[in-house]
Amino acid sequence: MSESPTRPDRVCIVGAGPSGLVAARQLRDAGVAFDVFEKHSDVGGIWDPANTGTPIYNSAHFISSKYTSGFYGHPMPEHYPDYPSWRQILTYIQKFAADENLYQHITFNTAIENAVKDDDGNWVVTAGGVARTYRALIVAPGVTWHATSPTFPGQDGFTGEIRHSSTYNHASEFTGKRVVVVGAGNSGVDIAADAAANAEAAFLSVRRGYRFLPKHIFGVPLDVFISTGGQLPAGVTLPNDPNELIDALVGDLTKYGLPAPDHNALASHPIVNDQIIHYLAHGDITAKPNIAQFDRDEVVFTDGTREQVDLVLFATGYEYRIPFLDEELFEWHQGHPRLYLNIFNRNVDNLYVLGFIEFADAAYHRFEEMAQLIALDISLEGDRKEQFRELKRTHFPDLRGGMNYIDSPRHANYVETYTYQEALAKVRDQFGVEPVSERYTSRS
Repeated sequence: MSESPTRPDRVCIVGAGPSGLVAARQLRDAGVAFDVFEKHSDVGGIWDPANTGTPIYNSAHFISSKYTSGFYGHPMPEHYPDYPSWRQILTYIQKFAADENLYQHITFNTAIENAVKDDDGNWVVTAGGVARTYRALIVAPGVTWHATSPTFPGQDGFTGEIRHSSTYNHASEFTGKRVVVVGAGNSGVDIAADAAANAEAAFLSVRRGYRFLPKHIFGVPLDVFISTGGQLPAGVTLPNDPNELIDALVGDLTKYGLPAPDHNALASHPIVNDQIIHYLAHGDITAKPNIAQFDRDEVVFTDGTREQVDLVLFATGYEYRIPFLDEELFEWHQGHPRLYLNIFNRNVDNLYVLGFIEFADAAYHRFEEMAQLIALDISLEGDRKEQFRELKRTHFPDLRGGMNYIDSPRHANYVETYTYQEALAKVRDQFGVEPVSERYTSRS
């Protein structure tokens, strides 16, 4: 390892996916010097299938619409469909980075090997065998890189193929096969729909009852319909209760063999997919309960049914990990670091995590609002710096708005989006910071 001259006037950002890019824009506009390191050869994070380890698959699209999903000041192109594909999202992210002149700040093909504090409290960041010293560290590593998979009795003796959905790429992988997809999250039901259309036989294994939201309501994208209050056709009325509303729009899921939803509609991350209902209704895929065990070439389910299967895909989520940092720097809960506002390490004043958060909302606006507060904290001095430091130590706002989310690792750091936005706004107001808006003009 070699050492370059120390750079204690600069900040290190790790990752050039969407969250890393908005962090870069906010630091630049705050006049903070910084460097960005990205292990891949371009920006885009998971949305670039050439990025080794990405879980992106050929049929992937946004589950939020183009109208709510863009970066501040950079609306998605008008010619994009309501729900852009991964190709369009990647092109959009790359154009954002180019238009904002962010490429010049990024060192590509350079993974961070480790980052440790020195005696002066600065960060010594080692990348490509070179150690550099920074006054603050922002990690924006993404949350879908470290797959988690369950184990079942008989799994080692299964004669078929078992892998995580993060390895899935194209529907042609299902041709001529009998396939079980385990898990009904957004990627799980997307992939299950691919299997329904292409496999010899397809099965969707779920442990619990979920609600599946349609992507359009009366022809309007779901998120636009909700955010605008929903303009209904003349003579049409809908229930006010979210459970009743979704159940009325989608119908009784138990008639497709799925278990009845076992939680309130707002208590879980939304699953936005009506394709899977189409395929269930047409008999192209069969709903199954959880797996009980594997038996040679068969999968045995908890209801006692069994199916001969060639391929099992576990769409069972991901671990939150920052491999280059000592885990003891954080307090962990259900595999998630506990952070002030899901951003700030409460005990390490110059360590920030951007993107380790879940909410029922489009992400890029929220990420930039979070990044704005990071830039604020890094820029503060004297009494105002101490004031922010005290907030990080002692302020424990309710970010859930009284919601009782499902008790699962996925929901361990879940926040109610409007409550969360209000919490960020209160901190901005306390320090006299104007909110980011669509009229935002960068100093690029």
